[in-house]
Amino acid sequence: MLNFAELTGQTQTHLQPVPSEQHSLQADTAAAYQRLKQAASEQSINMNIASGFRSLERQLAIWNRKWRGELPLLDKTGSSLDVNSLTNREKLTAILHWSALPGASRHHWGTDLDIYDARGLADSDSSLQLIPAEYCDPKGPCYNLWVWLSEHAHEYGFFFPYARYQGGIAQEPWHLSYRPVANKLQQQLTVDALIELIRSLEIEGQSTILEHINDIYKNYINNICEDNGWTNTWCGSSSF
Repeated sequence: MLNFAELTGQTQTHLQPVPSEQHSLQADTAAAYQRLKQAASEQSINMNIASGFRSLERQLAIWNRKWRGELPLLDKTGSSLDVNSLTNREKLTAILHWSALPGASRHHWGTDLDIYDARGLADSDSSLQLIPAEYCDPKGPCYNLWVWLSEHAHEYGFFFPYARYQGGIAQEPWHLSYRPVANKLQQQLTVDALIELIRSLEIEGQSTILEHINDIYKNYINNICEDNGWTNTWCGSSSF
């Protein structure tokens, strides 16, 4: 279990550096990831972390910039929205589809990570965008990684919380979560804890967030894919 500051990304005392990567994870997760990475390398897959721990401060900055229209605000198809034409509720929904509520990101826990295949990217001479086509399209640079993970990630304790779109956060075939620890932390993160945190933050849209906090908790925090693994038919499914 984590203390409140660790659970909500306000400190890094629960983390340790991942060898050969410029990222940190929760200790048990880091060890499991190293085993997963070694197994992938034996299949000529050079798995690396694109994003591990993410702090509350960073998540808050992203949220506030999106709310103010300083970062692009997208609809479920990835098309740009005019932030000035949206109601606060519409703005809230648009941001939550792509970005976690500060304090509620699974990346705060150090149990969740975004991964990619460095070898696949090098062979395709492309830069990582973290879009489903990179993983779901047979010609995508991370397709071989995804196929292998779909069969073996669960053997190392990992699952895919956003394997498909289910009315909350967009599909993320690059997002792995270490189930043995993450499931306990998900239960630890309560609505009351989130309310306490949001009230303490200088966060844009605070009143709208608090008004809809129960819906946010149900549809964007607890609404994850619980499958032990996933099948190829999941990847590439519609995100709207």
